[in-house]
Amino acid sequence: MDLKGAAMAVLISLLWGANTVVIKLGLEDAPPLRLAWMRFVVGGTVICLWAWATRRFAGFRVEPREWRPLVLLGVLFSVQMAATNLGTWLTSAAHASILLNLYAVHTVVLAHFLIPGDRLSVKKLAGVLVAYSGIVLLFTGQVTHGSPTLLGDVIVTVAGLLLAERTVYLARAVQRLDPVKLLLAQAVVGTALFVVVSFLVEPAPTRWTARLGASVAYQGVLISGFNFVVNLALLRHYRPSALSAFFLTQPIFGVVAAALVAGDPLTPDLLLACAAVAVGIGLTSR
Repeated sequence: MDLKGAAMAVLISLLWGANTVVIKLGLEDAPPLRLAWMRFVVGGTVICLWAWATRRFAGFRVEPREWRPLVLLGVLFSVQMAATNLGTWLTSAAHASILLNLYAVHTVVLAHFLIPGDRLSVKKLAGVLVAYSGIVLLFTGQVTHGSPTLLGDVIVTVAGLLLAERTVYLARAVQRLDPVKLLLAQAVVGTALFVVVSFLVEPAPTRWTARLGASVAYQGVLISGFNFVVNLALLRHYRPSALSAFFLTQPIFGVVAAALVAGDPLTPDLLLACAAVAVGIGLTSR
């Protein structure tokens, strides 16, 4: 990777690392699915403004053959975000940060089977085993002590797997589909699904606070807007496994942010799991 690509990869990794903490703060004022569609609305607006400013809407139309992959991407993204928000709601911000950011390791495993030429080497396999061993240790401690966050941890782990699958899907789709279509498909399908489902199953009222506004703005403008645009541009030029080298900062930054902002305790099991995931990401990128 060149210097510009590396710098952008580090920047979006830092922003993503803190995202679980921001989600956790937003969940104090809005239920999980409602918070998700708020993020999608803001993110979709940002994407539209970016597309309009860069004249990417010129001649914009969805071809018949594109509907199926775009809808599938939107559904995959929606399920992943539902699992992310629900799991984060049920666990701590620090746990969510480690388990969700494990997707960088999942991505390397999936890329081995789904992307031609992106093969698992001995060193990558060692990284996968190191990262997964840290997560096993974390879950063992949860089960042994009967932690109330166990269910949330399981759901966030599933969200990480889905995020890895979406990353590989995007890496393939961005080679043949307009990035604007990919981004808008996620925002439109996600908003439509979550508005309906949230209305049906989330009767709790929304508390309109500055904290909620900041959380939605961070998720919508920086994560759904800026980060997704930059990530798609990086995926167009670099392999997912090459980008994983820079994603090792995500769990570290997330745990630090959780401790500083949310007040999560830094237990030995948590720190060891974080270190294992970071080392695993580093090894799998080589």
